[in-house]
Amino acid sequence: MKVKYYMSTDVKTISPDASVIDAFVLMNRNNIRRLPIVENGKLVGIVTLSDLENVPINKPTTLNFFGTSYLLEKTLLRDIMPENREVITVGPDDYLETAAALMREHVIGALPVLENDKIVGIITETDIFDAFTRIMGFGNKDTTRIDMKLVDRPGELARIANIISDLGGNIANIVRIDLPGDDKVHLVLRITCSDPSAVVSRLKESGFEVENVNGKE
Repeated sequence: MKVKYYMSTDVKTISPDASVIDAFVLMNRNNIRRLPIVENGKLVGIVTLSDLENVPINKPTTLNFFGTSYLLEKTLLRDIMPENREVITVGPDDYLETAAALMREHVIGALPVLENDKIVGIITETDIFDAFTRIMGFGNKDTTRIDMKLVDRPGELARIANIISDLGGNIANIVRIDLPGDDKVHLVLRITCSDPSAVVSRLKESGFEVENVNGKE
């Protein structure tokens, strides 16, 4: 799965010459927590809600709310942008796992998506979660989930597919999971079939280890 299928293309951006207040307002209006900073059509940074909330303001103790707001209105984003912060990006044709690995490595929650040095989207951790649940077939009420364990050897998946097909079923989703310390492969199947219990019985008769069906052992 590629980034372009899950990224948001309606990207809100902001100029480095915008104020901290401008950024706050734009985030609040669009219910977002991050804004790519674009200058002359080029991505030059990214500002997060956390960045804005931690803007250092030197003020006397008697400064009231209106004074604070005035200072934030006069403070530009370019003044608070870290000079050495690398903006981590991905391309629309990069794989989702690449984006997820970058987010994990750099402890960030979103990545601007660039194509020919132009920002064409943004992908967030929520987008990654959405992709994961879709890949796992979560929410598909017309399927039966079968959790299995099997020996990792050639031909096993073909045997499973043939059993399901012979009984008039179809595989809607299939996910392989390799767990540390387990020499067997964990398989999550979601199938469509008029009689899924017959499929489960045939799998067991054929020597396959069925752990549970729809979460039940």
